[in-house]
Amino acid sequence: MRQILFAGAIGLFLTLVGTPLLIKLLARKGYGQFIRDDGPRTHGSKKGTPTMGGIAFILATIIAYVAAKLITGEEMRFSGVLVLFLMAGMGLVGFLDDYIKIVKQRSLGLRAKAKMAGQLIVGIAFAVLSLQFADKHGNTPASDRLSFVADFGWSIGPVLFVVWALFMILAMSNGVNLTDGLDGLATGASVMVFGAYTFIGLWQFQESCVNADTLTNPNACFQVRDPLDLAVVASALMGACFGFLWWNTSPAKIFMGDTGSLALGGALAGLAICSRTEFLMAILGGLFVMITMSVVIQVGSFKMTGKRVFRMAPLQHHFELKGWSEVLVVVRFWIIQGMCVIVGLGLFYAGWAAEK
Repeated sequence: MRQILFAGAIGLFLTLVGTPLLIKLLARKGYGQFIRDDGPRTHGSKKGTPTMGGIAFILATIIAYVAAKLITGEEMRFSGVLVLFLMAGMGLVGFLDDYIKIVKQRSLGLRAKAKMAGQLIVGIAFAVLSLQFADKHGNTPASDRLSFVADFGWSIGPVLFVVWALFMILAMSNGVNLTDGLDGLATGASVMVFGAYTFIGLWQFQESCVNADTLTNPNACFQVRDPLDLAVVASALMGACFGFLWWNTSPAKIFMGDTGSLALGGALAGLAICSRTEFLMAILGGLFVMITMSVVIQVGSFKMTGKRVFRMAPLQHHFELKGWSEVLVVVRFWIIQGMCVIVGLGLFYAGWAAEK
């Protein structure tokens, strides 16, 4: 528990104090946001706002995790380090994308093939490593079985698992990327999901199969390798994003950029895979799924019928064009995300209780 509290507090402090320093550095170098010409007209005032702010919470999360371990004298566990690797690797791909946008002064950074290649390299490395390094109980960070609140069904094998893990990583990273269109929207939504995973990791630790001899009902235990370490990572991410939100909320002083959105999506996917809650992530991260589906529906409808379902996709821009203020859209979407987290945690508890 002390690890979780220290990680969250340190992550929060570092981004609260460090983000304004990053803002000054990025502004001095002229690393400002490039605004698309086909976006909402109200976004024109955002041009030039420092971007690549994801650097702040990526570094803060890693430092908070390491510091919490050093303060408490606890060992770093492989599952936590692996999720941090996925977050940092995806963040690096996003950083290259952001940097090219700034240098070339265009709305597109890395070419689609290069960006996809970077994501695939990081994702495959994570997926392969997550099936290695079993602990003394035989548990690896990930499982080659599908999961909801725990593993179910039969093994899909390592090859199909890598494909499935890549799908999750790409879906979540691009989902957060699409959501990051309004000040504070993706950051605030991510805080809620990381908060949920802090609770899930702590609960899984308390009800771990490793402690089956002391549990009132060992049939309802969780077969997760390092649940407490995942809770520490999630807490560090929650705190770091919370601190970043202070500067990212409307009117934003800094944007996370692809650096931040790809990193957050990777971290979410990594937490879901390592905590064996893969399908539950679709509910916990319901806002990201909803916004991603709005783009899929818009593109599919236009290609099939030549008509658009929404005034603009992603979905948040549709409501902006309907006359909602940016703050109104963000707050109402946060409420939706909050309800998704409540439902997701309810299903998680119900799934555990059903085994009792």
